[in-house]
Amino acid sequence: MTHGSYMIEDEITGKAYDTRLARRLFQYLRPYLRYVALGTVSLLVSSACQLAGPILIKIGLDNYIIPGRLEGFAHVVGLYLLLISGDFIFRFVQIYITNYLGQKAMYDLRMALFRHLQGLSLKFFDRNPVGRLVTRTTSDIEVLNELFSTGLVTVIGDLAMVFGIIIAMVWLNLKLALLTFTILPLLLVITFYFRRKMREGFRLVRTRIARINAFLQEALSGMSVIQLFNQQERNDKKFDTFNFDHLEAHLKTVFYYALFFPLIDLIAALAMAIILWYGGLSVMNGTLTFGVLVAFIQYVEKFFKPISDLSEKYNIFQAALASSERIFGLLDTREKISDEPMPTYRDRIDGQVIFRNVQFSYNEKEQVLKGINFKVSPGEKVAIVGSTGAGKTTIINLLARFYDPTEGEISIDGIDIRRFDKRWLRQNIGIALQDVFIFSGTVKNNIALGEDNPSMRRIIEAAKATGALEFIEKLPGGFDHELTERGSTLSAGQRQLLSFARVMYKNPRILVLDEATSSVDSHTEHLLQQALERLITGRTSLIIAHRLSTIRHVHRIILIHHGRIAEIGTHEELLERRGIYYSLYQLQYKDQEAVIP
Repeated sequence: MTHGSYMIEDEITGKAYDTRLARRLFQYLRPYLRYVALGTVSLLVSSACQLAGPILIKIGLDNYIIPGRLEGFAHVVGLYLLLISGDFIFRFVQIYITNYLGQKAMYDLRMALFRHLQGLSLKFFDRNPVGRLVTRTTSDIEVLNELFSTGLVTVIGDLAMVFGIIIAMVWLNLKLALLTFTILPLLLVITFYFRRKMREGFRLVRTRIARINAFLQEALSGMSVIQLFNQQERNDKKFDTFNFDHLEAHLKTVFYYALFFPLIDLIAALAMAIILWYGGLSVMNGTLTFGVLVAFIQYVEKFFKPISDLSEKYNIFQAALASSERIFGLLDTREKISDEPMPTYRDRIDGQVIFRNVQFSYNEKEQVLKGINFKVSPGEKVAIVGSTGAGKTTIINLLARFYDPTEGEISIDGIDIRRFDKRWLRQNIGIALQDVFIFSGTVKNNIALGEDNPSMRRIIEAAKATGALEFIEKLPGGFDHELTERGSTLSAGQRQLLSFARVMYKNPRILVLDEATSSVDSHTEHLLQQALERLITGRTSLIIAHRLSTIRHVHRIILIHHGRIAEIGTHEELLERRGIYYSLYQLQYKDQEAVIP
């Protein structure tokens, strides 16, 4: 996928389905509702303590300080200190509980997303950059954590605080309260305007950061090629463009953020001026007590803080919606190779493989396989050859059900492989690829992939049988040697030997070798050929090879040409026909005519 198409795909997602998204987000809070309740109660008690403070100050001023009464004043001060302590304790509980809640919900959502990604077909990964998917499982979910931990419960507390202040102000002095509320329409207009602008900004920021991650993943993975072809300067310019786009998107949100909060403070100052003007005159006229005026001033200060917080929480909510649109869009992707409701299992398989009129295309424009028909008997060794792009590897991908054919049927022991459970099917197919993927971890864990408690005896036997034991014993720590990502400290031949040991440990009934010896030196190739003889014995084997000299020992050779089977026969039979196989053989050995019969 080009960066351009990637950008468009990201930007067209999510058309403000706020209610639907909120309901889906709530599903991840449902298991922790007791924590939500505890956090809410703690926050409400804390808010009540804060609301009672100005009332106590008003009582202290009007009933004790101004009249000069000392009797009972200590009780008011003690009660005020108790309120401050209660506010501290319950605020601590609320912050701890809500952050715990956020981390648990984020953990569940990230696990759900990772499990979903692992179940998607390879066709999905063919079209989606890895960096984009990394953004979904890291940055986007981190944004949701802020919503879960600091947004949801505190919104309830802020609303309670606003309504509590309104009630307290109306109770203290209705006329002064109504005069203060005259600024609310202006506050609402500003809030709604910035709400729309912030949502647009947050969506744009998420798009841009996903594009940066996709480009970074590609650049870092291909760093050796970039340096080899001196592409650093060109990549610098590309990254500068992506980075600058992200900067511009972020600065838009910063601009509105920086403008909104000073405006809120300005409106709060205007409300304070109204109170000082009208309240001050009322105190002078004797129609309002000084304690009520001080309480009003404190309530106005407290009134605009939760409103400002609510606006900030709305920004958090918008950022979370922008992220959740992409997360749920990914979770809603149904590009899966599905099992039947009641899949088939077998105690063992003999290894008969049949392709019946199999057709397949990676996209609608180009047909890769066009009516493939062949049968491989149990224990038979069959090679598949052909030029690059002929469809050889696609046959292997279909056999392992990484993809399903668009037409036709593939069967093992007479049963359509779509009826088998995928995990069971792949346990019985061992594949060794040319591009070996080594995971970070120990050598033994790379050989016994997928087993928590692997058999050390079987690991050693597999390594010995494939010739990998020779180099493994020379590694520091031997089988406990820690390999780096993709096995970068091993040679290509050592990685290939390790992949053979991995297949040998698995002990599958059907063996697939996809160009497995094409990138090794002569000595390693000799070791591999010896290992192959032991590995192939008694197993149905499909061998894809470019070097035709490595497949003379097979029972039959299938030549694929432009997605069709062009020739089938033994090595000698195909040379005698002097067809496409003969031409390929001549091209490879034109300088060694003596080897051609």
